[in-house]
Amino acid sequence: MDKPILVTGGTGTLGRLVVARLREAGRDVRVLSRHGGEAEGAGVEFVTGDLATGAGAGVAVDGIEVIVHCAGGRVGDDDTSRNLVRAASPAGARHLVYISVVGADRIPVRSRIDRAMFGYFESKLAAEQVVAGSGIPWTTLRATQFQQSFLAVARGMAKLPVIPLPSGFRFQPIDAREVAARLAELALGEPAGLVPEIGGPQVLGMGELIRIYLQATHRHRLMVSVPTIGGAAAAVRAGANLTSDRVVGRTKWEEFVAERVGPAGEMSPGPA
Repeated sequence: MDKPILVTGGTGTLGRLVVARLREAGRDVRVLSRHGGEAEGAGVEFVTGDLATGAGAGVAVDGIEVIVHCAGGRVGDDDTSRNLVRAASPAGARHLVYISVVGADRIPVRSRIDRAMFGYFESKLAAEQVVAGSGIPWTTLRATQFQQSFLAVARGMAKLPVIPLPSGFRFQPIDAREVAARLAELALGEPAGLVPEIGGPQVLGMGELIRIYLQATHRHRLMVSVPTIGGAAAAVRAGANLTSDRVVGRTKWEEFVAERVGPAGEMSPGPA
């Protein structure tokens, strides 16, 4: 009988989707989460732990061979990854799948200004290096930023009377459901190292992303372009966060927003 697959951060935006895809494939799943959880059906077990400190990691990896590492935040992913591999390596893990971000190796983060705006990319690259140097056979997938994340940003910005837009920034948002499907596929396969990155079907400026959301929610806001400085911002303006030759996602931004907004402009949960 196949052993369960461990999903770290399995109650988060991406992690819960990965759990669902693995269950659809007939695999049992163990979820490591800071807040634990309650199984909604057979085949899912929850372990409470915090990879920022390493608490609960030993229990989570006990008897596990395959790990999908989705836990993470804006910073500190290298530390959480280090705590995970410290527990997983002696426990006999044979495949560690990690989700990173397109541009992690192309966006330079050197100054305090770079770090304030783009520390996430630096953290992801450092975590990639921890995974690759762990001694555990690994697979790393880089994806562009999620449509779910941009929706949260758009909702927050729409509360402002005037919306500031970083000048020249373009994005290629992908539905986290499509990323989850690819991660599940990789977890069920053999370790493959750094696999081809994936991105969404459109490259849109920040103004276009916000405008589509505003139209869907029947709002009007003044939007003002603001300059950005620093090496990381320059790299983003040059498209370092894009992967136009690796368009895998099929859900367009306007389609995603329409799923999440009701006929009267009210937000709906949307499908998982």
